[in-house]
Amino acid sequence: MIESVLVANRGEIACRVFRTCRELGIATVAVHSDPDAGALHVREADAAVRLPGATPAETYLRGDLVVKAALAAGADAVHPGYGFLSENADFARAVIDAGLVWIGPPPPAIEAMASKTRAKELLGIAPLVAADVTAADLPVLVKAAAGGGGRGMRIVRELAALEGELAAASAEAASAFGDGEVFVEPYVENGRHVEVQVLADTYGTVWALGTRDCSLQRRHQKVIEEAPAPGLPPSLLAELYDRSVSAAKAVGYVGAGTVEFLVADGQAHFLEMNTRLQVEHPVTEEVHDVDLVALQIAVAEGTPLPADPPPAHGHAIEARLYAEDPASGWTPQTGALHTLEFPDRAGPHGAPRVRVDTGYLSGDAIGVHYDAMLAKVVVHAATRAEAVRKLTHVLERARIHGPVTNRDLLVASLRHPDFHDPARIDTGFYERNLDALTQAPPGEAHAAVAAALARAAAHQGRFGGGWRNVRSQDQVATYGDHEVRYRPTREGYTVTAPEGIRPVSVAADRVRLEVDGVVRDFEVARHGDTVHVGPHRLTAAPRFPDPTDRREPGSLLAPMPGTVVRVADGLAPGAEVTQGQPLVWLEAMKMEHRICAPASGTLTALHAAPGRQVEVGALLAVVQEDKS
Repeated sequence: MIESVLVANRGEIACRVFRTCRELGIATVAVHSDPDAGALHVREADAAVRLPGATPAETYLRGDLVVKAALAAGADAVHPGYGFLSENADFARAVIDAGLVWIGPPPPAIEAMASKTRAKELLGIAPLVAADVTAADLPVLVKAAAGGGGRGMRIVRELAALEGELAAASAEAASAFGDGEVFVEPYVENGRHVEVQVLADTYGTVWALGTRDCSLQRRHQKVIEEAPAPGLPPSLLAELYDRSVSAAKAVGYVGAGTVEFLVADGQAHFLEMNTRLQVEHPVTEEVHDVDLVALQIAVAEGTPLPADPPPAHGHAIEARLYAEDPASGWTPQTGALHTLEFPDRAGPHGAPRVRVDTGYLSGDAIGVHYDAMLAKVVVHAATRAEAVRKLTHVLERARIHGPVTNRDLLVASLRHPDFHDPARIDTGFYERNLDALTQAPPGEAHAAVAAALARAAAHQGRFGGGWRNVRSQDQVATYGDHEVRYRPTREGYTVTAPEGIRPVSVAADRVRLEVDGVVRDFEVARHGDTVHVGPHRLTAAPRFPDPTDRREPGSLLAPMPGTVVRVADGLAPGAEVTQGQPLVWLEAMKMEHRICAPASGTLTALHAAPGRQVEVGALLAVVQEDKS
């Protein structure tokens, strides 16, 4: 029997595995980098071992250090989580060779399937040879052979861009997984991403534990997932199950894995097999009423699975909450997470109404070194429509105070007509709808009024004063595009712009407004110049802009803190550049981000150099526009 498990990972997946271990009476061991010394997964573990350094390459990708940590802490088993070394056969062998139990598939199965190139060869699917790709083959997808999560993937629509995209994808894959191998395959436009959860024991039993639809993606990384995949005809469903079970049996698979397909025009195209637990595994757990981590541990202990998997019931949907700005190229965000609270986390008698898997709590800091996911929010209901409504409600009422997140995008996605019709869901959802989905949410103007009045009430409480029996000018406050004008009166406050709003009650942390005969309540929380009013995140415009905060036209600023990993070949002051040309590549939160020329012209300054650490707003380069 396993008595102590080290999780070779961090964040929410480490916390998720620890939760099951506690329920089973198994001791837990965390590993952590220096930036993660105070992270939630470290705080929740029974013991923790430091991995010196900050970057994944120095820490979580050092299999030798992880094995030493397990032995030093007295663990007798290792769970890899997902990402990092979870699909690394050499790491699995090192764990086994050290006399530890590996809670995962056999190393030969990992080698056969974890490399997408070898998996396709095994199943008789030949990838394209990069050197032989022609314009007739476009579009193509450059893809990392190891790992997942959208890292190391690039769509190529122009032949001239292929070489650069191969290099960029390889660099990103090497940073995320320690393996820079990439390959090229045809890119199928606007298909549905459907996957099958498999689970196998050491006695030859293989379960096909339902389907998941993960079509809503950004940068090839999933955003909203659900189980079961809606609207699949029985014949296609049977084919998906048969092909998934056959793939697992072909390599002697043991443990939890996922077989992924792209479904287009009624045909299922094999994508890959992930030889690990998936990020989106909770929706399968909710629908089939199982604990996949507990089953992984049981299989590793030699327990046989029942002959048939448990049946499905109802529908589950998961939304990934990210610290990122979808309206600004999905830019990752960092900083203090002041509040992270979700409603209805427990219903009558403690029964969960909403499941939240997270690696953060209120007061934690979001750093630059790792993935930007804050939490996975999961609901289960009798029908898909009920689950959608329930998840929308939970996300809208969550208290998320801190950096910009994708919460508004998630709510807008769940409400979009296309999402309610499974026939209109595909991987092109965000490419088609992003502009509409990132518009200011309804009620933001009213939230700005509440923010302005709450600030006035707080100021009055600190300094006294308020209404005086003299005529006064309107006070003005600006939040984003919303200008609010108001003045104190004997009765409280009068709002003069926007029109039609009557304050009912005003306090520093709560404001009630009547608009068109309807009274609404607004909770207000202020953190510096950022104000959270219900689900709205507003930034106050400074009353007196800093005259020193001026940049010359054409300045390229770092949109997030990170590391400069590349500068365009031959780039130097005096070089001619064209609009949209990539000039600098930044790496932040395990993703690579391009900084492009805003206009055609001449590069007059270059402050970026490979390896340089930059803060948000740092000046990277200056392009003087050619206006001739």
